[in-house]
Amino acid sequence: MPQFLSNKRLILLLIGVILLVALISLTLRDRGQVSLPEQIVKEAVGAGQSVFSRPAHFVTGVFDNIDSLINTFEENRLLKARLEEFAGVQAEVTDLRSENEELKELVGKEEDLREYNPIQAVVIARNPDQWEEKIILNRGTNHGVKENMAVMTAGGLIGKVTIVTPTTSTVELVTTQNPNYRVSAMVLGEDDVFGLIEGYDAERRELLLKRIDFSVDLKEGDKVVSSGLGGIFPKGIVIGEITEVTIDEFGLTKLAYVKPAADFSMLNHVVIADRLAPEVDGEDNGMTEEEEEES
Repeated sequence: MPQFLSNKRLILLLIGVILLVALISLTLRDRGQVSLPEQIVKEAVGAGQSVFSRPAHFVTGVFDNIDSLINTFEENRLLKARLEEFAGVQAEVTDLRSENEELKELVGKEEDLREYNPIQAVVIARNPDQWEEKIILNRGTNHGVKENMAVMTAGGLIGKVTIVTPTTSTVELVTTQNPNYRVSAMVLGEDDVFGLIEGYDAERRELLLKRIDFSVDLKEGDKVVSSGLGGIFPKGIVIGEITEVTIDEFGLTKLAYVKPAADFSMLNHVVIADRLAPEVDGEDNGMTEEEEEES
């Protein structure tokens, strides 16, 4: 009896192997149709795959989206940093271009300073309470700067040195309200007309050219330059142009309003004129001896 059961199991095993081989050979053949059992199995497997694959795809998609968001955030952070760097570089380039243009103009201006050695300087301080009065430069006695030296930009005359330390100098601008501040000037034309820059109209933001002979004919647009007669400012440095001509308060001489050629709101690079010839105490230094006796 036990031997019969053993033989029966062997026979069933052989039959199972034969059927398996037959199924394998059947499925490996190129067929146009699928058998009913295969269809049932395929449908069951497909349904099971769909059930398990959808949640898996959803979870995978969530993680992919999170990863994409993290990557996008990092890219945005890097792009913002690059944009900030670009903005800083662009501002620096613009500033360097502006400085380069100023320096080019100043180099050209040096050729006009025939009787003066130019000393390049930079504005390092400007008190808001004295914005129209004074500026401080980064050059002093260690660089050859002395009191009463003329100071100008590429645009034109701006003032003179009044206080000097070893490393800095204070410049009093021509726009000062100091009543004793004078600049000997002349109006260019067929016949040069001489006068004095005395005072500044803060409302009009223009200089006052006074002591002009009543018979002299002046016109709007006439150029005003330094005459060099005062002994401080070089001859021929542009001061500005006339915008209006009127009669002074006493009715004896003419008064002209002069729009400054230099931009006093954006003073940066300047030139200090180191005079080669001996300085004289003329109108540019303030009041003459006769005027002081009269006062």
